Amino acid sequence: MSPKAKGVLFGAAGVVLGLLLIALIVVLTGSYNVAATDRHNPIVGWALTTAMENSVESRAGDVIAPPAFTPAMVEAGAGAYKGMCAHCHGGVGDSRAIWARTMRPIPPPLARVAPEWSAEEVFWIVKHGVKMSGMPAFGPTHEDQSLWEIAAFVKQLPEMSAAEYAAYEDSHGGEGHSHGGQESAGGGHGHGGEDAGSGHSH
Repeated sequence: MSPKAKGVLFGAAGVVLGLLLIALIVVLTGSYNVAATDRHNPIVGWALTTAMENSVESRAGDVIAPPAFTPAMVEAGAGAYKGMCAHCHGGVGDSRAIWARTMRPIPPPLARVAPEWSAEEVFWIVKHGVKMSGMPAFGPTHEDQSLWEIAAFVKQLPEMSAAEYAAYEDSHGGEGHSHGGQESAGGGHGHGGEDAGSGHSH
């Protein structure tokens, strides 16, 4: 190996070790503010969001969706969605709960961003959850059929009117979470919170 090539190699190794050292210092000193009242650093938000999106896309590739979503599936999924999901993700003409607005990342308004996720991806997220986002995994407590029903309803949300959404009943006995209409703030599932924009950038 030529001296020039060795210099480049050692230089690259030095940069990598330097970055690892900085990361270790941040972890051990607690210098990164994890408070939900403070937005993520844009670089950290981008890294977490991109990692999440690529992870979901990769793993959902093995998921096989039902041939079609029937009206019965959508109706069944509506009750579960209103009881389990609407307080974080809102609905059509029905915003998320006030406390959910302070989550980091802010849960995505699915009535707006659902088209950015495939049905398989929605199912995978509902089943497995997302680490460090507040999104729980419902797979351990629910059958796949129930999760597909939720996915069917989520994918139908953008096509619904507020009246159609309101007509569905909450099968869990909730009283709804209306706070003055659908919120426009709060992007997708990415860790950038409000800065994230849409569903693939939470």
